[in-house]
Amino acid sequence: MLATARHMMVEKYLRNRIEDERVLSVIGELPRHLFVEDALQGRAYSNDALPIGFGQTISQPFIVALMTQELELSGQETVLEIGTGSGYQAAVLSHLAREVHSVERIPQLAQRATEVLRSMHIDNVCVHIADGTAISDDQHPLPAKFDRIIVTAGGNRQPSSLLRQLHIGGILLIPIGDSQQQSLFKYRRVSEERWERQNLHQCSFVKLVGKEGWSPGEDTP
Repeated sequence: MLATARHMMVEKYLRNRIEDERVLSVIGELPRHLFVEDALQGRAYSNDALPIGFGQTISQPFIVALMTQELELSGQETVLEIGTGSGYQAAVLSHLAREVHSVERIPQLAQRATEVLRSMHIDNVCVHIADGTAISDDQHPLPAKFDRIIVTAGGNRQPSSLLRQLHIGGILLIPIGDSQQQSLFKYRRVSEERWERQNLHQCSFVKLVGKEGWSPGEDTP
């Protein structure tokens, strides 16, 4: 029954909007219901963002698929994810990248995501508890630079430190805007001092809280 629901989700909400068959295949196989609370499992295969506690959400499947596709993964990349949340996006990435480092500022969510990923025998994702907007300031076992960076919360400014953590040729995805709506931007580092930027899609994420994001309790500018 759940496998059928996943298949229907892909065919109804993703097939006509996502071109990467590898992304569709992973999302069609990955049990999203394991990443939400028991009471919400009946809604796990709708195209909706769902609450996961602590004011956070699991992103809607279309946004997960779109962001994953736009990372242009070949399978050899080291990926940094800012905002582990439920762990679902990291799980998707784990099937398409070599290694995923996921950073979460809320310890309870980080622990829960780690447990779910471990139960699924996903061993190429490492979850870190830190301010994802300032990981270069923290003492964590993270690479100095990444091939891909994905931010799964809405920022209010261009992510200067994260842009500099990209390898040349690397891609960063981040929603930027106000507390209600953002634009999903795709940055590609083309040289030491130059990045190309593309506006992909309108979206709505919870706030990216941290040193280079929103302050806790900060109002919309």
